[in-house]
Amino acid sequence: MKIAVCIKQVPDSWAEKKMVNGLLDRVNVDAVLNDLDEYAIEEALRIVEAHGGNEEGSAHSITIISMGPERALESVRKALSMGANAGILITDSALVGADALATSKVLATVISKGEFDLVICGTESTDARMSVVPAMIAERLGCAQLTFAASVTVDPDAKKVSISRVTESGVDAMSGEFPVVVSVVEKINEPRYPSFKGIMAAKKKSIETIDLSSLGITAESSWSSVVDSSPRPARAAGIVITDDSTGAEKLVAYLAEKKLI
Repeated sequence: MKIAVCIKQVPDSWAEKKMVNGLLDRVNVDAVLNDLDEYAIEEALRIVEAHGGNEEGSAHSITIISMGPERALESVRKALSMGANAGILITDSALVGADALATSKVLATVISKGEFDLVICGTESTDARMSVVPAMIAERLGCAQLTFAASVTVDPDAKKVSISRVTESGVDAMSGEFPVVVSVVEKINEPRYPSFKGIMAAKKKSIETIDLSSLGITAESSWSSVVDSSPRPARAAGIVITDDSTGAEKLVAYLAEKKLI
């Protein structure tokens, strides 16, 4: 069973973000592995551990796939230190500013060439919050998609994946046959911390760095772009209402002015 986990390096959630020429400034902020992708990595590890592990010589393996600048190697390396076997980083200047459509094309091409049985993604990235890339990858690959999984069960012999899917109205049971794209929610597990042994082992694991020419494709033009942006305004001073028997009226008037009631 070959598993691919798609990850993304994003600006730290606590960092102050700004736009530069219509693009999010990713150079002058701390970059981290997307929090929601850690659940995908952990779920892949649990799946292979439930079926004999992914040590050398095992029939199961986990490959980390990411698209981004060269510094994204840090995030790929962290995923390897958690226990994944190998990594692939697609980096190319033509991909700067790529939107979800362009990103899904590149990731789907790499996945297709790798002939993976199972692709696991986080639900979304914390810098975009779109939650569409997993579905786009599945559409480009022409395979089943099982999204927003709160639990995942894999039967490698039957080549079948079953999930419980979280919805607004409850939980749905869904299944699909290999190849399958699965996205997992953050409540599915508790990601492990890389151990010292894992960190040292990750330094010896293979990370393949490729560009678009290596894939034999050209960058797809993004369908979306930022036309204009403005920095978030400074927080205004609060309003103090002195209750002189008219406090309730003033509060209601304020809420009505802000169209909160």
